[in-house]
Amino acid sequence: MNDPKPIVPCPTCRKPTEWTQENKFRPFCSERCKLIDLGAWANEDYAIESEADDIYREE
Repeated sequence: MNDPKPIVPCPTCRKPTEWTQENKFRPFCSERCKLIDLGAWANEDYAIESEADDIYREE
């Protein structure tokens, strides 16, 4: 049976990308997009807010 492969947009460049085990970069379309995303986390462009953040927040 031929199951359709889910297509998702790459989080970095929005290019349609197959969500399969063969795509070792999933959900990204390429290693480049994966590294761009990693760099954004390292630069603190992204952050996950937590209750502990309230301790350091200025009022």
